[in-house]
Amino acid sequence: MPNQARPGTGEQAKQHALERLRQAILRGDMSPAQRLVENELAEQFGVTRASVRAALIELESEGLVERIRNRGSRVRVVSVEEAVAITECRMVLEGLCAAKAAVAATDDQLAQLTGVGEAMAKAVADGEPVTYSELNQELHLRIRQFSGQQTAVELLEKLNAQLVRHRFQLALRPGRPQQSLGEHLAMVEAITARDPQAAEAAARAHLTSVIAALRE
Repeated sequence: MPNQARPGTGEQAKQHALERLRQAILRGDMSPAQRLVENELAEQFGVTRASVRAALIELESEGLVERIRNRGSRVRVVSVEEAVAITECRMVLEGLCAAKAAVAATDDQLAQLTGVGEAMAKAVADGEPVTYSELNQELHLRIRQFSGQQTAVELLEKLNAQLVRHRFQLALRPGRPQQSLGEHLAMVEAITARDPQAAEAAARAHLTSVIAALRE
């Protein structure tokens, strides 16, 4: 990466370290409980320790990092029970977004949702769980975007970031894509039918299924 894209100090340096760390955690490149050593990260990102420390403090507020007294920082571990609690909150917000999308989405946006649903069905038929997982996240993202409910979107982004490890594990569980496909297609069908009540019910039913799968 060019040096000008990796400033060593100041707000830009903090933002650079913040984005690199956030993406590494969300992609699963950094494992839960992995230690985050400021010196090593500063050298890796080409910034100062102070910039890394400021980035870690912000990631702590997002629930992605935990700072342990006298031991430094690590990637936060989210237990199954906490993942369930987070998903219960998601259920309300995702249901709201689905209902809003059923009313607010344009015809072109509805066609996009249908296309993602068809791609998900193909991924299941072809036995491609990683592709299915990526499309799963894309579908939820588009529904949130099309809802126009920015407050719910911002809250969901924070909640979803904390669940990345559990989502990935669920996606690779044998039989899970086949089970969740119908739930997602029901969401698409209700939204494209412009039925907000059915859309909200479908989103809640899907996340109820996710909670059951987390507890298995």
